[in-house]
Amino acid sequence: MTSGLAELKNRIKQKEFLLGIIGLGYVGLPLSLTFLRKDISVLGFDLDPGKITKLQAGLSYIKHIPSEDLANFVHQGKLSATTDFSRLQEPDVILICVPTPLTQNREPDMQFIENTAHAIAKVLRPGQLIILESTTYPGTTVELLQPILESSNLVAGNDFGLAYSPEREDPGNTKYSTANIPKVVGGINQYSTDLAAAFYKTALQSVIEVSSTQAAEMSKLLENIFRSVNIALVNELKILCHRMDIDVWEVIRASSTKPFGYMPFYPGPGLGGHCIPIDPFYLTSKAREYDFPTKFIELAGEVNTAMPYYVVQQVMYGLNSRKKSINGSRILVLGLAYKKDVDDPRESPSFKLMKLLQEKGAEVHYNDPHIPVLPRMRQYSFNLKSADLTAETISSMDCILLATDHSAYDYQFILDHAKLIVDTRNAFNG
Repeated sequence: MTSGLAELKNRIKQKEFLLGIIGLGYVGLPLSLTFLRKDISVLGFDLDPGKITKLQAGLSYIKHIPSEDLANFVHQGKLSATTDFSRLQEPDVILICVPTPLTQNREPDMQFIENTAHAIAKVLRPGQLIILESTTYPGTTVELLQPILESSNLVAGNDFGLAYSPEREDPGNTKYSTANIPKVVGGINQYSTDLAAAFYKTALQSVIEVSSTQAAEMSKLLENIFRSVNIALVNELKILCHRMDIDVWEVIRASSTKPFGYMPFYPGPGLGGHCIPIDPFYLTSKAREYDFPTKFIELAGEVNTAMPYYVVQQVMYGLNSRKKSINGSRILVLGLAYKKDVDDPRESPSFKLMKLLQEKGAEVHYNDPHIPVLPRMRQYSFNLKSADLTAETISSMDCILLATDHSAYDYQFILDHAKLIVDTRNAFNG
């Protein structure tokens, strides 16, 4: 261990260090605010100049992050942001919060981590602590990130600290935030773990140390795959119950009265968000290197991936019952965000629903109170704006398809004016 790391440990203890955060999205920006509130200065990095311009003006681009807080920290000189990655030599601690999507072939797309690692390696100096937060497969930190960083001729665990700590961010959750969600941390050696744990303890309530980066990486995948397979189970039961003329929502309510050994999950139009639809594929890809087929996990993925097709089929049945063809029908999709009451559309099943409906000849519109204009996504580009949810708009549609059950919706008003409703969230019976 170099004297630089020993000095960093003391500076962390005294809260006299600069924090750098790469990736100022739904993970990086809340993290920034959490540390800023503990009087720790933050230098943010992002490739999007639009985000940087807004942050430098104290303006938030994420619904649950207040602009007032950001503006105060910018005014105090505690928060700054840049697209200049050569400044990565300035922070003492660097958090990597970049996307880890999938390729078109559903394989891990590591380009963002790789590019970030090369940018850090160019200016890496002794005494810095690098922590990866992006969700990824077990082994990423030591097999991919560490060799790139060590191309700087510095040694991880000796000249600089290196650890992994999976992000745990739940946008829209009013009970749990970055500050009070327990933080799992694992370093490439014990000193890296100690440094990373000490760093997080400066702003977070609870830190859970594990023995390695691989254990920390696997823990995040377990959390999200647990949700994925249970959602797949209830999605499959939803389809079966529909065929058996049983109300699956009533069944779930009844099962939920058991005070032990059961946890309720709910069916929907498909998985959404930046984690649950993607993370299982990161593990199954890695498992193939060990000649281990993850049949159960992959089957769950197949069930969840098929849900938008099932929903569109129900739309067709509903229209047919009214002697209408889906071809030429006007359909309004309610809710583009991947979950209730957030403005995040990443991996939302609504996009797949809209694409399938258009392919069948439907005239598709949408409404989302949190997403006034559809952003261009990696796979989809609809060039649409949120329709006004008036009585005239609703009554002019052949079908209302509820994909995301935002609290802002007046469900009785919609019910009063709609010709046909396909409800994927049981919102109209709530």
